[in-house]
Amino acid sequence: MSDDNAGQQGSAGEFRRERSQPLPPGRRRSPRSGRITVPSAGARRRRTGLLLMSALSVLVLLASGISWGATEWVSGNISRSDVFGGLADDDRPENESGALTFLVIGSDGRDEMSREDQNALSVGSTPGQRSDAIMLVHLNHDRDRVTVVGLPRDLWVDVPGEGEDKINAAYAYGGPQKSVETVESLTGVRIDHYVEVDFTGFVDVVDSLGGVEVCLEENIDDPKAKLDLEAGTHEVDGTDALAFSRTRATARGDLDRIDRQQQLVAAMMDRALSTETLSDPAKLTSFLETSLSSVTVDEGLDTGTLNELGHQMRGLDLDAVDFAQVPIADMEHWTERGDVAVLWDEPAARELFADIQADRPVGDEEEAGADDGDSDPAPTDIPVRVFNGTASPGVGAELDAQLSQAGFELTDGAENWTSRDLAETQVRYGPEMAEEAAYVSGLIDGSEAVEDDTLDGELQIVIGFNYTSFDAPAAEADAEPAEEEEAEETPTELPEESEGSATTSTAEDNICS
Repeated sequence: MSDDNAGQQGSAGEFRRERSQPLPPGRRRSPRSGRITVPSAGARRRRTGLLLMSALSVLVLLASGISWGATEWVSGNISRSDVFGGLADDDRPENESGALTFLVIGSDGRDEMSREDQNALSVGSTPGQRSDAIMLVHLNHDRDRVTVVGLPRDLWVDVPGEGEDKINAAYAYGGPQKSVETVESLTGVRIDHYVEVDFTGFVDVVDSLGGVEVCLEENIDDPKAKLDLEAGTHEVDGTDALAFSRTRATARGDLDRIDRQQQLVAAMMDRALSTETLSDPAKLTSFLETSLSSVTVDEGLDTGTLNELGHQMRGLDLDAVDFAQVPIADMEHWTERGDVAVLWDEPAARELFADIQADRPVGDEEEAGADDGDSDPAPTDIPVRVFNGTASPGVGAELDAQLSQAGFELTDGAENWTSRDLAETQVRYGPEMAEEAAYVSGLIDGSEAVEDDTLDGELQIVIGFNYTSFDAPAAEADAEPAEEEEAEETPTELPEESEGSATTSTAEDNICS
């Protein structure tokens, strides 16, 4: 949307960046991210870390280790907006985990840019503002892990009060408030804080770091963005970094762009940590003045909040920052108005955001389904009954059928619960069935085992809003065929990334050298 006119204002003889020749690192592919990375000696772990540069430059102090008294000065240099004031709290998701989730917006507003600057940055002159980059940044309850989820800007969604449109149009309809409302409605995740940075702010932040290093698996030649890079590793300045983060001139379009944006975030983190940016007071002051000048945050990110978060996060390092993308079902969905949008994979996306809402590591199947007992109870020995505590019809009957197929004893058919707005799924049990309740709860992501003294001889599963799926226990007979498959001489090679699942990598994975 916002890129349609990018780079079209200049004449044929206008400035064009020369093709950059790649540096010759000994590259390898990261087994987790599939990207080209060059690990240095050791694990390249850092003494301290910080959250995200540029789009999260307001949080740069949180783990930098400098005096917390400086945050008073930082707080006074940040623009603030009443982002949440117009949102009805009763209509928003709850946050009961103690974690914090930030909505980070990279704004494409050009109205206050001169035509010369628009041409220099190859951003075009499209009026109004949209969210050119959209990230959910989740800081866990223990403040020792950060998960960054990229949302495709062309994701086709229901914008509350406006109808179906691409997700980045929410900003154009109603600014930060409408963006928060749309993302919360879409994901079911409570947004606790809001951070926005504009084009010029991004360029200035990269330049204040002296440039950053990026790496490519394939050539990029994008005349619109005036970007011409060969596959390999490159040192880029702020202008080239902006073009690198905005171009969609590769096979996977917007998904590749999210990968590049995440790579840039990691590169900026690494550059700040590997230089004296954080330890030299003069450099840190210069960096903060530059990065904060184009940042807007919600009013809740005041000095006290920055101090508290900074103290809690002072030991964060690069390996503690995970990147993920929303699972995609269709990259070329033709809308009724005749343009192409992106559709996400609904079941996989629900699982991803249920993990975030419940403050679980994304994609950590072992942790989600771990069981400490020597042996699991047999489903045939567990009487259960299902109740639907949501307004979604048919969910109870569907779970009934799955439980029956898995061998559980159903004491009666599924019915509606006494209320239809239960937030979290419950597995209710009497005092004598704690072990069975823990086992069943482990099969239902996001569920909570709740003791109920009135129950005797059965479990009650009450479906809540966060319910995503029932993971049926594997039958013992299934183990033998699996062993036979492992004995095959030539296993089928899996793709680096597959649609329908959330792929993750850490900031360390995204560093080029």
